[in-house]
Amino acid sequence: MVQCRLLAIILSEHWQCKETRQISGMAARPKLLNDPVYGFIQLRHADFTQVLDHPWVQRMRRISQLGLSHLVYPGAVHNRFHHAVGALHLMQEALDSLREKGVIITEEEYRGACLAILLHDVGHGPFSHALEHTIVRGVHHEEISTLIMNALNAHFNGMLDVAIEIFNDHHPKGFLHDLVSSQLDMDRMDYLRRDSFFTGVTEGHISSERIIRMLNVHEGRLVVEEKGIYSIEKFIISRRLMYWQVYLHKTVLSAEWMMMRILERAGEIARRGTDVWATPAIAPFLYEDLDRARFIADPEVLAGFCSIDDNDVMCCIKAWQNHEDAVLSELCQRLLERRLFKIELRDQPFDQNDIEERLKSVSAAFGISMEEASYFVLHDRIDNRAYSTASQGISMLYKDGSVQDVAAASDHLNLSALSMTVERHFLAYPKEIPPRPQ
Repeated sequence: MVQCRLLAIILSEHWQCKETRQISGMAARPKLLNDPVYGFIQLRHADFTQVLDHPWVQRMRRISQLGLSHLVYPGAVHNRFHHAVGALHLMQEALDSLREKGVIITEEEYRGACLAILLHDVGHGPFSHALEHTIVRGVHHEEISTLIMNALNAHFNGMLDVAIEIFNDHHPKGFLHDLVSSQLDMDRMDYLRRDSFFTGVTEGHISSERIIRMLNVHEGRLVVEEKGIYSIEKFIISRRLMYWQVYLHKTVLSAEWMMMRILERAGEIARRGTDVWATPAIAPFLYEDLDRARFIADPEVLAGFCSIDDNDVMCCIKAWQNHEDAVLSELCQRLLERRLFKIELRDQPFDQNDIEERLKSVSAAFGISMEEASYFVLHDRIDNRAYSTASQGISMLYKDGSVQDVAAASDHLNLSALSMTVERHFLAYPKEIPPRPQ
């Protein structure tokens, strides 16, 4: 609570927000937003507008939804703000539908669930996950979202109390949390439709309207009525296809790992004492080793994180392409010019000899050390599981009141197979390096 009060003070000192002025005056009227996916979206409560107008939330306009996917799909330039508003729209539709079926949802719970989904991604860093795996290590975006929500709650005098309970699954009505975070939540439903729309990958298009109409509540948790089973099958299959075609596309993978290497290299040489130009927002994260404990304990660190967006990273990369450090310069030039690394995918891990061979080839070709060559040879694994039966799954509700997991209820032969994790290993390196002998 002390940290939240400190953050509230920081917020007041840094910004004179319009929502602060509105609290003492007349409540804002509900607003309409024109969304390319759903058409007109109504923000039904003044609370939503006040929160959306806050600078930390407006920052989501400057955080890309799909990272560097636009290097493969030129239309994929939508942002986290678009997604947050779309998820809010679906949440309002879902809550209205449940109310029509007799599910008791108070006005306070309605607002809380909507605010929880509105802020569920507020903790994402630039290009979605690039910072999370590099200069901000050990703190995941879900945890940062909770920290930001607590700070905003202090700023708005407890407006987000119920939203935080729902977000953290501490509210007695568990189905509200299921709508925010589960295997059939408003987050997934919006990003599948939205990402499909902006990338043009039609396999990701789902019938969100029908799925929402099929939702119900059984013993306090979210379920789907049995006649919605085919829509759920399509939802799961669409998610699987979108992961391979968009989220884990090999070229996107190459670009995003190159960006992570750039940030790692910049942070390494900065902490070593080399001058590295950076925007005021991102500089502290390059020059200081901000571990998880410091991140959580120091309100100024969180406030600093909330001032970083995609623009900071791209400004730095444009400047670093001319840096005296050859590794940093080369990586930045390649990313800016879309000279991306060649990437190989296979089901089995790459042999260490394969990796060593690539390292030696890069070292010889560029005249750099093996340690420096490691920035040009990327290897790791990725996995894709469209549906998990291990955690709380998607439950189908039958007319006799019985409930069954969708994997068992489906007559689709491949649905149970989709619950298995598919793992791939990759090895990426500059295209000019000769291919490995077979």
